[in-house]
This record gives sequence, structure tokens and C-alpha cells, in this order.
Amino acid sequence: MYIADLHIHSRYSRATSKDCTPEHLDLGARRKGIHLVGTGDFTHPAWREELKEKLVPAEDGLYVLKEEYRIQDETCTDRIIPRFVITGEISSIYKKNGRVRKVHSLILLPGLEEAEVISRKLEAIGNIHSDGRPILGLDCRDLLEIVLELCPEAIFVPAHIWTPHFSLFGAFSGFDTVEECFGDLSPHIHAMETGLSSDPPMNWRVSALDSYHLISNSDAHSPAKLGREANLLDIELSYQGLYDAIQKGQGLTGTIEFFPEEGKYHFDGHRKCNLCLSPLDTEKYQGICPVCGRKITIGVSHRVEQLADRAEGYVRADARPFESLVPLPEVIGASVGHSAASARVQKEYQNMLRRLGSEFDILRTMPLEEIRSVSGYLISEGIGRLRDGKVERIPGFDGEYGTIKLFAPSEIENTSGQMDFFDLLGGKKEGDGKSAKAKDRVNAAIEDGITSAKAKRPEEDGKEQGSGTKLPLSDRLNREQERAVRSTARTVAVIAGPGTGKTKTLISHILYLIENRKVKPGEITAVTFTNQAASQMRERLRNALGKKKQIHTMQIGTFHAICLAFLKDQGREFSILDEEGAQEIARGLIEEYRLKDTVKKFLCRVSAWKAEGELPQEDTDAFLAYQKYLEDRQLLDFDDLLLETLKMIEEPQASAGWEKRFSYLLADEFQDINPLQYRLLKAWNKKGRELFVIGDPDQSIYGFRGADARCFDRLVEEHESTEVIRLVENYRSTPQILNAALAVISHNPGEDRRLAANREEGDRARLVTAESGMGEAIFIAKEINRLAGGIGMLEAHELSGAVRTEGRVRGFDEIAILYRTNHQADLLEKCLKKEGIPYIVAGRGSFLQEEKVRGSICFFRYLDNPMDILAKEQCLRLLWNMDGNLAAEEVLERMAGKYRPLYQKKKPQKFLELWMEELQLEDNEAVKKLVGMGVFYKTMPEFMSAVQLGIESDIKRCGNRNYASGAVTLMTLHGAKGLEFPVTFIYGARKGLIPLESEKGTTDLEEERRLLYVGMTRAMEELILTTSKEASGFLEGMPPELMERETAHKRRVEQCHQMSLFEL
Repeated sequence: MYIADLHIHSRYSRATSKDCTPEHLDLGARRKGIHLVGTGDFTHPAWREELKEKLVPAEDGLYVLKEEYRIQDETCTDRIIPRFVITGEISSIYKKNGRVRKVHSLILLPGLEEAEVISRKLEAIGNIHSDGRPILGLDCRDLLEIVLELCPEAIFVPAHIWTPHFSLFGAFSGFDTVEECFGDLSPHIHAMETGLSSDPPMNWRVSALDSYHLISNSDAHSPAKLGREANLLDIELSYQGLYDAIQKGQGLTGTIEFFPEEGKYHFDGHRKCNLCLSPLDTEKYQGICPVCGRKITIGVSHRVEQLADRAEGYVRADARPFESLVPLPEVIGASVGHSAASARVQKEYQNMLRRLGSEFDILRTMPLEEIRSVSGYLISEGIGRLRDGKVERIPGFDGEYGTIKLFAPSEIENTSGQMDFFDLLGGKKEGDGKSAKAKDRVNAAIEDGITSAKAKRPEEDGKEQGSGTKLPLSDRLNREQERAVRSTARTVAVIAGPGTGKTKTLISHILYLIENRKVKPGEITAVTFTNQAASQMRERLRNALGKKKQIHTMQIGTFHAICLAFLKDQGREFSILDEEGAQEIARGLIEEYRLKDTVKKFLCRVSAWKAEGELPQEDTDAFLAYQKYLEDRQLLDFDDLLLETLKMIEEPQASAGWEKRFSYLLADEFQDINPLQYRLLKAWNKKGRELFVIGDPDQSIYGFRGADARCFDRLVEEHESTEVIRLVENYRSTPQILNAALAVISHNPGEDRRLAANREEGDRARLVTAESGMGEAIFIAKEINRLAGGIGMLEAHELSGAVRTEGRVRGFDEIAILYRTNHQADLLEKCLKKEGIPYIVAGRGSFLQEEKVRGSICFFRYLDNPMDILAKEQCLRLLWNMDGNLAAEEVLERMAGKYRPLYQKKKPQKFLELWMEELQLEDNEAVKKLVGMGVFYKTMPEFMSAVQLGIESDIKRCGNRNYASGAVTLMTLHGAKGLEFPVTFIYGARKGLIPLESEKGTTDLEEERRLLYVGMTRAMEELILTTSKEASGFLEGMPPELMERETAHKRRVEQCHQMSLFEL
């Protein structure tokens, strides 16, 4: 018979003992009498290296500690040589079926080689370096699929399945069935780990678990905690024997259990209110604490009750025996009236191990007379009572451990005989100091059924809580929206403030044209600001109309995408010069002509010259050289796309019939079009039937590209019959957030802003001051941890009270961090990685300008278009440092011959990974970021379209090479336009950044204020701005009723009980 503890952690996991090393785990297992112990944390690279160094193979799939590392100790002999099996735990945090899920999974593997393979795969998905138990934004079903594909012999077990915060059936973020979690792969789950707060009889009550083998492990965070729970095995000592026991039940003879009442979440209750309730009592009070009026923390027993379909006391026909034990030092402490950590208890513990044998032998099988002869009556009596189950159980609740009593106070001198984690550690229980008055208050509240105002439910007073009116149904429109949708005016201008349903109105107008007015989709063109917006619009129309209409005939896209398609249709041959390519050309010309311009300023001047159609008086030669460079290589930059389209229309050179596609022309984000785009709209619409534009002058933030917030006024002046409609009902933000944003924008000239919040009251906006930019980033990472309910079990416990009292647990994809400039993301990324928080970054980062990235993009352009001369020249120079000679041609064609077929067939992520390996650039940070973009696109041509034509939110990459569903979004304030998030951080809301100050140019304060307004109005429920030093001048005078001011790293809620290593 073997004892196995398969779920433990190394010193590389959070809140673990530094003694969680192979040699000390071996020592701890020998002291306990454990034959087979898990290594834990196989995903951590440093831990795997340590295991390779200190372990040697033993039986098939098992390892033993090398002799030179074995610690010699008189308290244990070498009668038991523990075997190690490779194990690890994965924390999955993701959104599924509309809820944030947090589930832990235990994985066992047949060797370190398999651990290496799986870890490499997981490293591409999330950060496996910062914690031995990595956090992945990966669906458990997908994790299971990955593990089984890479290692079919792996054992995959849902861990501690009833733990409230992180488990399969957890009350806070779990599922109701195995199938809901694992879907079609559910048949590959064969066992369940019961966890410390449940025992087999509790699990027998749930018939859905009848087909699963119940196992128990310690989840130890220190060697001393090994064996708190364990498995009894009658197997061949090998991985195959272990596999058969867990997966098939062959040789799994029983388990050693923790008393479930000792678990800190066994019963329901409120620790701060000193209130412990059974599930029945909780139902009586409808889940509301009768003392403070807040929600009661639901425990494991209650959750079992919710899913159980059998009465308490039911025994499964195939039930395996189990033994309920507690660690020997705690039995000694309870017997002699001292804490388990006291010198007296530890001395006796060492004496018993030295003279009697291993801890499990003493607790389970050794004759009591033999124990009495060494340690006396009380200790032997305590062990006897433990074996017979003659203990008093006082359940734990709301994070407070339960207690087990072996002796009545009268039975031992100077002690209560009480054994609990707080007293045994020499500490004082939180409830011990409570006065009789406080206890009377609790009892009175329960007896009288008194509840506070906060405890009232809507049905108690017959009216709905909250002062805000309800949101309209998804298929309904408010009066002004409906007016815009149904309008048949020749020109319609809709001024839509933030959150007023701009996109919904625009799409509804298109649907009205098709469904009610019977307009053919092929006669409609909708111009969007980003490719992402175009894609989403197309998808929403497809969902609304189904296959009954030819949606693909409708033109939906950005100005540049529509012009590109138009020119291609007209037979024009050219290549696109992307933003990074233009910057490279500009850099060379600035140097050649000794210009004082920055690259950005030079390109802005080029753009202005093209838009105005007149050469500047200064630097004419440089401007002409730029254009000649493009013409020699048949290149069009972004402005040329529009100009060439306009030229073909106005001359006219375009083939007949093009006008019909623009009969009904709609333009989104009208406030951000530049003069050239305005001219293009007029040309497209000249023979059209209707023009419908929508936007918000207060959100005009692209003045540096020529946009003018007065474009609406210009449109009305040119078309006096224009029907102007204003949308003022805001469905996005709480009144507090909206009013704070209006307080900012009201300092700009213009009419009074009229926006009405259509949501319930919420929290004030927050302005948090830190000591530095790094301090801001650290605060944000920690705050996201808090908002997510704690990423690890330790944090979840500490923060559970804060999250319960201040708001619901957030999914990572509900959170965005906005900033003024792209380079600010660097610090944020470091801090998020350190915290193990999955994230994606949107925007054209500086990595796109790095040499190897530029060269790679040029090579991909050449694959797509062998006639792209510039792409050919640049990829040869940047990738291989070669000119266009014969040898270079040979290299290029050989590589193109290999990758051109893959360019058309492979998914971008796989294609980019192959390319990175080809160039041996796995360690190049910029190239890794490029690879991180691949997962967001379906094909390489789509990927390249985003790289070449995309702006801001069109360009995305994930913090690791694979996208984690449920990731925090990082983006600039410009990129956030048109988006919304339940929780929005604005990082760096300080002087110098907002407004952005530059030594080389003046600052447009009105536009910078509009930019902050855009950022603030992205927030739906929580808005948090951070600053260091002096806050942005735009926030001066913000009244305290609209914005709460605080200092970073000072907790906003009372600290919960701080757990110690011993408690883990």
C-alpha cells in the first residue's frame, strides 16, 4: 500500500515556503510516510531545471532524489525512499457563457520531456515565468485539448472542485456541470480532486459525480503541510500504475482527508460580523447578512447543497473508504495545551518521529500502547479519539478556519484542548476579542430578522431599485434615433454624443434602407474610420439580415480601403506605401536635404501639400524628391490613394456606372475627416440620392491630420436643407462618469453640452496619485488584480471582502488602460507581466519600425506582389544586408519560392512563427511582438492589409504569442475612440502628457481636452485616472462629488486578515 500526495507547490509559486525544494520535499515526505509525491509547478522553467539537476529516473515515469542531495535526519530513516511524479497546476481565468470563470486544473505527466513540450506551448499563450502556478486566459476545455494532443498519457484533474474562488464548481466563478466547462472533451475527465473543504460523503450527494474517481491531495505550500490530504494506492509503483488508479480506479483504495469543517469556506457567513450560518439559515435570510445587510459569503457546504440531488448521509454503492486525520503536531498541541508551532510541541513531535516512525504510521496504525509508552496518556488518547472520529467540529466560514476539539476543557489542565489554525500558530482568532455586546448584536439581529436598508430586495417595497431609467431594448430606438433612422432627407447630419447609440443608429438606418425602403445593398456605401469598425458593421448587418440579402455587394470600409478597391477595379497597377515605409523615406530625405523637420512633421507637410494641391515655397526639392521616389517604384501613399481616386472621378477617367454604388452614402466619425476626405465625399455623393453623416464635434481628435471639428457647420452651410438631429441620451456611462467628463469638455467653446445619463447611479471617478510613472503602472496592475477578485487564491481571499462590497468581479476583457503616447505601454506591459495578467496592445507600436520587422513586412509585401520594387529592395537590405545583385536575387527567389505557397495557405500565427524560426529571431523582442499580432487575423493578406492600411485599434498584438480570451486592452486615447469598457484606466493623466507638451511645436489645448473627454467617456461603470507629480490641468477644479482623489498603494477598504505561510 502506498500513500500519494500529488498536488503540491514549489518555492516558485506565490506564498510558498523557501523550503519547497526537492531535498526538503523528500525529507518532508519521509517524515510523513508518503511514498509518492508530486513535484508541482512543472511549467516553471527554473523549477524544471532544478528537477533535472536533482532528480534521477526510477521506475517508469517516476523519479527519486539523487543521493547527494538527500538530507540525513534522525527523525526519519531511509526505509521510505519517496518517488516523485511530474505535476503542475494551471489557473485559468476566462469568460464563458457570459460569466468570468476561474478554474484550477491539476496535471500529471509521465516525464520531464513531456513537461518541456507542454510548457513551450503554454508559454506562447501566457506568462509561465512569474508564478509556479501560471495564470492563463485559456478556456479549460482548450487547455485539456492542448495537454492531451501533446501528451495523450497525461492525467488531467479539476483541482479542489468546490473552492469558492477558483474551481470547477466554485460558488463565485465556477460551473454547474462538468459538461458546461469541458464541453465535448468531458469524457476525458475521469477524476475529481475534492479539496480541503469537502470530503467524500459531501461529493456522494451529487449523482453527476458518480462516474468520477475522487482523489485528495494537500495542495501544500510548505513541506510541513504535505499529507494534509492524500491517496491510498495499491498499485505497481510506476506512472502507468498511477494512471490506472486515477483514470480507471484500479488500485485506488481510499483517501486520507482533512476534516472538511476545518476548511475556511465550509459554512456560509460573514467573518467581520462574527456570523456563521448553515446553508438552510442562509436561505432563510435570502443570502443577506442580517447584521450589515451585505451579501453573505457562500461556503462549500452551501454550494454542494445547491448541486446535490441526494440527501445527507447517502453512501455510494462503490464508495471507497476514507480516513479523517489532522497533522500530528496539532494533535500534540491540542493534547498538551500549546500551539503546534511551539518549541514544546515541536520537540515532542521530533521525539515521536525518532522513536516511533513516520507520522502516518503513528496516526493510522501504530498500537496506542506503544504511543503511550513514548508520549504519555493524553497524546495517545487524542490519537485514539481521532481514529474513532470522536471529535467536536466547529465549521469554518468566510475565510476563517474551522476548529476541531479533541478534549473538553475539564480534561486537560490549563488549556481548552481546542485545536485550530489561529491558536495553534500562537495567534489570536479574530473573533476571540469580540465583546459579549457584539455577540448579542448578532444574535438579536438573527432572532428579530432585522435587516438594514442595504439588505432590502426590490420586491420588499414593490418598486425597482435605482433611479435611472431602463435601457431601451436592443431592437428599440429612442425618439431621436428613430427620427434619424427613418429620415429621407437629401442630407442628414446626426450629432451623436458619446454613448448615445451612434453605431446602432447608423446600422439601423442601413437596415431601414434595405428592409423598409427596399434599397439594394449594392447601392449603399458606408465609410468607417477603422477596418475594425467596418468588420463589425458587416457582421452585425449579416446577423440582422441573414442570407436573404446580398450583403457582400454593399461597400463598407475606410476611405483608404474603398479607394484601394476602386482603383484596382479601374485596372490601376501600384503598390501601397505603408506608414513605416513612408517614415523610412522621409528619414532619408531629411538627412539628404538637411531639413529641420522631424519625420512626423515632414510627412504632415507632405500630406498638407497634396491635400491643398499647391507646392510649398520652402523645401520644394525635398517634396518633389519624395513624390518622384514613389512614382519611380509605382507606389501610392495614403494620400495618393484618395487623390488618384478623386482625379479619376473628377476628370473623369473612371469607367461608367461607378456612381451607382454611392447612391446612398453614409459616413461614420464625420468629425475626423480631413479636407481631402471631405472633397471625396462630395465627389462620391454628387450624383447620389442621400448623404447621411454621423459624429460628434466634441470628439474631433485628429487635427494634426487636417481634421476640423467645424465640419458639421461647413456641411450645413453648403447644404441648407440638411436635417440636423442630436442624440443626447447616453446609455454607456454612469451619471458620475458622464458628469465628470462633461465638466472637462465644458471648458471648450461651443454650446452647452446636453447629455442625459440613462444608467443607474455608480461610483465617482477616481484620480489616484503615485510617486512616479512606474508607481502608476504598479498601482494599475494591483488594482486590476483587485477588480478581478484576486488572481491567485491568496489574493482572492484577501480581497474577497473588498470586491463584494465595492462591485462585482471583473473579467480581464472588461478592462482597458488608455494612455497618451505609445511608449507609455512599456512600463504597463512589464507590470502586467509581473502580475501574470493577460493583455493585448492595440496601436502602431514602435516595434513596427525595427529593422527585422520592417524587413519581414517588406518580404511579405513582395510575396503578395512581386512587382513591388521598394519591398524587394528593402527586404534584401534589412534582412540579409544585400543589394540587388544576382546573388541577392537568388537568395530572395529561393525564400520566396518556399514561403509564397505558405503565405496563401497558413494561418498568420503559424506562418509568422515559421518565419521567425527561419531567420532564427526567436529572441528578437520586436519580431516576437510581430508574431503576437498573427492570432487576430484569419489570413496573411488580411494581416498585411491591417499592417499597411490599419490605424490605431486595427493593429493588435497580444502580450504573448497566443491570444488569451479575456485579456486587458492597452491602447492610446486616440485608438480608443468608438470603443467602450466597463472599467477604464487613463494612465498618465498628468501635466506634460495631457495635454501633450512638445518643445518643437505648439499644443492645441482644445483638441487635447477633447482627447481626454474621449478617454473618459469610454468608461461604462468605473473610471480611474492615474497621475504622478502634478495632475493634468484639465482636471483642476473638478468638484469632489464628481471625482474622488486618493494616493496609490493605500488600500481603499479595510484590510482583510493577512494569511501566513502556515495557513497555506
